[in-house]
Amino acid sequence: MISVVIVSGYTGNTSTNTASTPNGIVYVGSWDHNVYALNAATGTKIWSYTTGDVVLSSPTVSNGIVYVGSQDHNVYALNAATGTKVWSYNTGNGVNSSPTIANGIG
Repeated sequence: MISVVIVSGYTGNTSTNTASTPNGIVYVGSWDHNVYALNAATGTKIWSYTTGDVVLSSPTVSNGIVYVGSQDHNVYALNAATGTKVWSYNTGNGVNSSPTIANGIG
C-alpha cells in the first residue's frame, strides 16, 4: 500500500486515504467524490466512478472487486477492471473506515 496525499491532474482535490495497488493498478478515493483506478507505472487513468460525496475510505480489492465507502452513506462494490458498480449498500451514515475482506467475506 502507498499513501496518497494528492491525486493531481484528475481530481484537483486532495485524497487522504491509502491507495490499494494490486496488479499494477492504484485504486484511490478522492474528495472530488470519485474512486480512481490508475496505472501504477504511468499514472494514466484507467477508470473513475462517481459517488454522491467525498471518499475518505481506503479502497480494498479482493477477487476482482473494489470495495470502498463514501460519505454519501454507501459502501460500493466496483468491478476492478471496469469501474462498473456491482452493488451498493446504504449504511445510514457516512463511511470513513475502510472495508476489510477475510476468506471472501467483508
